[in-house]
Amino acid sequence: HLRGMKKKIGILGTGMVGTTLARDLTAAGHTVTIGTRDPQAAHEVPGGVVLTTFAQAPDGADLVINALNGAAAEAVLAGIREQLADLTLLELSNPLDFSQGFPPRLFTEQTDSLAERIQRALPDTRVVKSLNTLTAPLMLNPSALPAPTSVFLSGDDAVAKQQVRDLLTSFGWEQIIDLGGIETARGAEMLMPMWLQLMQTFGGPMFNWSVVRAQE
Repeated sequence: HLRGMKKKIGILGTGMVGTTLARDLTAAGHTVTIGTRDPQAAHEVPGGVVLTTFAQAPDGADLVINALNGAAAEAVLAGIREQLADLTLLELSNPLDFSQGFPPRLFTEQTDSLAERIQRALPDTRVVKSLNTLTAPLMLNPSALPAPTSVFLSGDDAVAKQQVRDLLTSFGWEQIIDLGGIETARGAEMLMPMWLQLMQTFGGPMFNWSVVRAQE
């Protein structure tokens, strides 16, 4: 379990999401390797983070995080299928299609999700969908908001989901809602057009969903 223990974490993707998570994980004492298509190109990575290739980033990792652009994720992950075998993949990309302008469409059907596509492409990997419904600076920093908010889990492997839950708990998440199997990622991904609409309405991304239930 990740709780109370420093882990080796591989991150795929050097965009804003990947570098923000790398910074926050490193600050918490985890050892982070971040994978990119071309490590020789100019990349801004946080201090203490090792920059390497996509194929090398999962090497020896306790957990791998997919922080790739949704449109590129499936192809990149399929290309390193063997390196991701027997690992837990925390999958937080979104299937956003901006080709028709804003707000974007989803490039998945309502009967599928990007998380399911990735699980099909990686049959030997334990895919867990989470953290795709909020901005990167809040993913490992829920206390930046003035009240507790919600984050979701979808996945077919109970042990992998517990691994992700432990990591989230270690960063202060309290309301972690297990939606069920990987197919429940459809609903989480469908929140994204609404999330982007709210970001436009609010003029910024520092907000999150809060699910409030009636007292039993």
